[in-house]
Amino acid sequence: MREIAGILSDAIRGSVELTKSLDAVADRVGRTVDSVAAALAAGQKLLICGNGGSAADAAHLATEFVVRFVRNRPPYPAICLSNDAGTLTAAGNDYGFDEVFARQVAAFGRPGDVLICLSTSGNSRNVQRALEEGRTRGLTTVAFLGRDGGAVGGTADIELIVRSESTARIQEAHMLLLHVLCEAVEERLGSQ
Repeated sequence: MREIAGILSDAIRGSVELTKSLDAVADRVGRTVDSVAAALAAGQKLLICGNGGSAADAAHLATEFVVRFVRNRPPYPAICLSNDAGTLTAAGNDYGFDEVFARQVAAFGRPGDVLICLSTSGNSRNVQRALEEGRTRGLTTVAFLGRDGGAVGGTADIELIVRSESTARIQEAHMLLLHVLCEAVEERLGSQ
């Protein structure tokens, strides 16, 4: 059995190396900030989803926009599509789990809104369907993905792929990118 110190050291080393590699997606982070800030400034909303840990990250992101990240400011409209158990289970029961997010995008999404989807594997069919539905309805679509982008790769307008095989490290990197998104959008909109 490995010592705790070794596990911690390996996690820190892996996290630091992966964090440094995120410079490669700086232009895509900038495009995401531009899209989100423009949508919010125009009175549009954000729809956010993911499964499991990514669902928790989606809820976290929606909270940061609705409440605040750093600055006291007006709330920004952000809806986490992963949070409503009644809607999720009804849509899953009636249409299949692949449709649980797409159904909500069809209900709430309007042209000019932004859909942000998270999938560490890149193989979540319900995330892929949400992105397809979002594009069909004129939403700007953003995917935070892991590994090589998986089956979801190529379905979003903007893709931020964290190239790692470790789900934990991918989720940590996604959270860093999501916090950068929050901070940059708050600064951008705070200066208008």
